[in-house]
Amino acid sequence: MVADLAIYTVVHQPRRLKLPAQPIPRGASIEDIVHCLFDERMNERYFRKVAQYSYYPAAQMFLDLVRQGLHLSIGFSVSFLRQAAAWDPTLLGLFRELVAEENVELIGVEPYHSFLFFIDMPAFVMRMQDMADELEGIFGKRPVVTDTTEMCMSAQLYNALDTAGFRGALLDGRPWVMGWRETTHLYRYGDETPYTVPIEEKRSRSKRQSRLLTEPVLPRSPYLLTRHLDLSDDVGYRFSNRNWPGYPLYADTYADWIANTWGDLVMLGWDFETFGEHHRVDSGIFEFMRALPGELARRNISTYTASGLMERHSEHAHELPLPVHPTTWAGSGGMEFFLGNSAQQNILQLMCHVYGLARLTENPDLIDVAMWLTQSDNLHLIQWYGRSGPEAEVSAYFTPREWWDLGPNGVIHEQQQVYLNALYAMEPYLPVRTVRRSRSKTTVKAVRREPALVGSHATAR
Repeated sequence: MVADLAIYTVVHQPRRLKLPAQPIPRGASIEDIVHCLFDERMNERYFRKVAQYSYYPAAQMFLDLVRQGLHLSIGFSVSFLRQAAAWDPTLLGLFRELVAEENVELIGVEPYHSFLFFIDMPAFVMRMQDMADELEGIFGKRPVVTDTTEMCMSAQLYNALDTAGFRGALLDGRPWVMGWRETTHLYRYGDETPYTVPIEEKRSRSKRQSRLLTEPVLPRSPYLLTRHLDLSDDVGYRFSNRNWPGYPLYADTYADWIANTWGDLVMLGWDFETFGEHHRVDSGIFEFMRALPGELARRNISTYTASGLMERHSEHAHELPLPVHPTTWAGSGGMEFFLGNSAQQNILQLMCHVYGLARLTENPDLIDVAMWLTQSDNLHLIQWYGRSGPEAEVSAYFTPREWWDLGPNGVIHEQQQVYLNALYAMEPYLPVRTVRRSRSKTTVKAVRREPALVGSHATAR
């Protein structure tokens, strides 16, 4: 029976698009392009709302619990942190206070909560390394375990995170990934055993490879800690559902469920907004969490951070084959949640086009804008298109209410137009066009001077 438990929660706010799409004048500055693409007024409004109902009370709750002995792992998107720094430094200070606690581990999260790894895996590796640097600068702790975006994981993502130098990663324990395996053990994906026929290695690596590879290379490939789907969703999604057979859920009952789970360990994973936003204060969610540590202790269940759990069970890690197509904790666990309808597929293609054009400009500010436009939220928020059922309801819940005035088809059309406007606005920044414009100016100046010269010669005669 399980005696070791890790609790993980992630804090994120998207940088929402401005709908209806705003026309962008040809030759607009990068600052003006950004202003036309993103709705910062809406972002601030939603940020402050969630901060009031969730971030402040939940951060204080977890601060109290970790000071009483609870171990917690917490991740932050840089998207959220930049909003907090701009709009509520006091809240950012409260999260700093929480992360500074000895019992708290900082988990590295894909900085913009984006799907950059679909488009440019080497760039994703470098962004994850940059993210670790940025989080260390903000919190004074460097993450060694990572969650990607929406807990996505695949063989390719694992290899990228291994290249980036992370010691461990989190993934969702979906049956189609786990197969006959239980989520209650520690895993690893990798093959470090010598091959029968040695692979020829070049003595010197290319510049690109040397930029990606973290030195020194860790002696072991990253550990994989799998989220327990059912136990996590009992709190994350079902806690306030009056039609759920387990309603109302009490801390002692939940602790019993954890204690009676077969295996070595359990990892619970929740959105931070679960506390106060998804389940409001009158649902009893805060009382439930404050009572849980005592109930766990009565059943001899100890809490650990993610890396603490990995270290504790490192000698008994099992091999877990990973799929080519990523698993995720969203929806039914596959990428169809983000790519299951024609509108989402079209937006992903536009993400690729915008990012590719931004790379051609070689302008770091435009590349950064393009990365913002690869946020997974821009696909999450239109999952409902052409669909019905619980997953569509979740997607519709997160879609800004202001957008619904456009109607379903209007939302899709205007979102696509945002990406098209971004494409056209970036074109003047292409180096080849910059050179041609410069030559054209030189030619025009020469032509303008020529009539004056002719006139002076005529006068001289």
